[in-house]
Amino acid sequence: MNTVSPDMPVPSSPDVTPRPSVAVWPWPIALGLLTIFGLLSALLGQHGVWLALSWAALSIPLIVTVACLIRAWCRTPSVKGGQS
Repeated sequence: MNTVSPDMPVPSSPDVTPRPSVAVWPWPIALGLLTIFGLLSALLGQHGVWLALSWAALSIPLIVTVACLIRAWCRTPSVKGGQS
């Protein structure tokens, strides 16, 4: 049976306050704007500073994505094997 006896205390769940949905969006918006800037600078400026700016602006979202994926991969244990 899955009943709880009145003698046994029920463990309380930790207080988790939900974040407002507005707090989730600044980083994805910033990475999206940086990507748009990188694409436009690569398209419109072919030489000099524009080339370096486009490389930097397009590399940063890629680096952030790879870092977040690696961090998530290391944090969650794999059910189907992999990292042990």
